[in-house]
Amino acid sequence: MNINIDHIKINYIMEGEGETILMLHGWGSNILPFQPLIKHLSSYYKVYALDMPGFGQSNEPSAAWTVDDYVEFIIKFVQEMKITSAILIGHSFGGECIIKLASHKTLPFQINKIILMGSAGIRRPKTLKQKFKICTYKCGKWFLKRKLIQFLYPDALENFQSKSGSADYRAASPLMRQSFVKVVNEILDESYFTNIKPSTLLIWGENDTATPLIDGQYMEKTISDAGLVTIKNAGHYVFLDQAFTVHKVIDSFLNIKE
Repeated sequence: MNINIDHIKINYIMEGEGETILMLHGWGSNILPFQPLIKHLSSYYKVYALDMPGFGQSNEPSAAWTVDDYVEFIIKFVQEMKITSAILIGHSFGGECIIKLASHKTLPFQINKIILMGSAGIRRPKTLKQKFKICTYKCGKWFLKRKLIQFLYPDALENFQSKSGSADYRAASPLMRQSFVKVVNEILDESYFTNIKPSTLLIWGENDTATPLIDGQYMEKTISDAGLVTIKNAGHYVFLDQAFTVHKVIDSFLNIKE
């Protein structure tokens, strides 16, 4: 299904009946990896999932967005769907949006429970190797932006940028790369986690390298009503790597009885 919000075409699905669950995917992802979990939960709940602006089949925003811009968009989506209360499930960047959403002072709907899977939101100090790589990239970008270089080699800057940075950065369009930089440079201080009041389930793959287990351990300590479940033999996409186990853990948290 499609809906237009602030002149942006948004692709979303709604399956099942009952209490509402809203699912938010990670950066560079979309609805599709959530399909097995949606199928499972829609037997007991009304499940909404959407391709956030710039991902999947949804259009890009007109400008580079910050995390706050995505949070405001999510609020508008919830209002368009006439959702008054919901359980929120977020993976990676979707989890970071939920963390900021939960601290929103004028939230027009109630958050019943929160499930964060390999959530983003914690930025670790950069290593010397990372700092050197960033410095090298900035110097290269500065050089290739010189007018003479752009005249002689018009595609050099784009080729250089497409080969630099993370996989998410390289795969993004020029506009979404700008958004990506804004998002990864934002740091959530401890207050965002201590402000979370709903009961929160943290699910982490023990082999997650994108958002390491130490991040989940930190969230468990700082969120007042949180429990962490570590899943063996699973990475960042824990809900795909060990789907059966993750489904059972979520069932227990939501008191689902088959």
